[in-house]
Amino acid sequence: MKTQKNPIMRIIMLMFVLLMASQTTTLAQAAEDPGITMYIYVKVSGANRAEFVKRETTYWAEIARKAMADGNIVFWALMEKVGGYDLENSSNFLIINRYKNIDAAGEVWSEKNIKAAFPNVTADKMETNSISKWTSQFYLHTEDWQEAAGAKGEDYKFVSMVYHDSSNPGSTIALERKHWGPFIKAAMDKKQTTQLAWGNAIILSPSGYNIHATTVSYDIYPSLKEALNPTWDPKTVFPNEGLAEINKLESSRGGAVYRIIKGVSPE
Repeated sequence: MKTQKNPIMRIIMLMFVLLMASQTTTLAQAAEDPGITMYIYVKVSGANRAEFVKRETTYWAEIARKAMADGNIVFWALMEKVGGYDLENSSNFLIINRYKNIDAAGEVWSEKNIKAAFPNVTADKMETNSISKWTSQFYLHTEDWQEAAGAKGEDYKFVSMVYHDSSNPGSTIALERKHWGPFIKAAMDKKQTTQLAWGNAIILSPSGYNIHATTVSYDIYPSLKEALNPTWDPKTVFPNEGLAEINKLESSRGGAVYRIIKGVSPE
């Protein structure tokens, strides 16, 4: 006699399969997690600018590069703001560090790593604290990234940072992923814009009434002219309905343009 399958057991097995599929997806996402990115906004006087840039790009960029072999730090960059307001009191440089494990960030800049990279250079020749001042420090989680087909890192010259104050940061990121990401990728590949790359991130900390940003997006260009005033092919069809959805969630947005001085990533 043919045995009838128990419908309850079939349901349990189906739930088990769905649970395992969900766990597999979660593990895959965790494996691809870009980690936590630290934005350090720095104020440097005109008199100290050249020395600050020299020390950061000569010493600290190299220490970061060598530490990348251990796998924790995965990106370092130094950028200088173009223009701005309240110049006497606001930051004019931005240092970016992305870590896989933010709790082990201190190990990257340990005395051991510093001595290994520059055994014959004294600390007073390398440090930048005496010639600069941190004005703020943000922690972010990178969400999306798109770049033009065939884009080369050496062509990344300027970045327009756009800070969004959203009532629902997660929904803003999701809408950008759905509408803007595919659009800008296609537009860059078709040469409808000179933009070379786009990405976004959610701001984890700080937050509060005096922090008028919950997410940030960044547009990368080959020239200052395009970063300040992007040009588009007149035939470009924008995802206006999706952009309207995004705008409904935003109470305000602001931005700044930075010149990319140096970027370091794993070789």
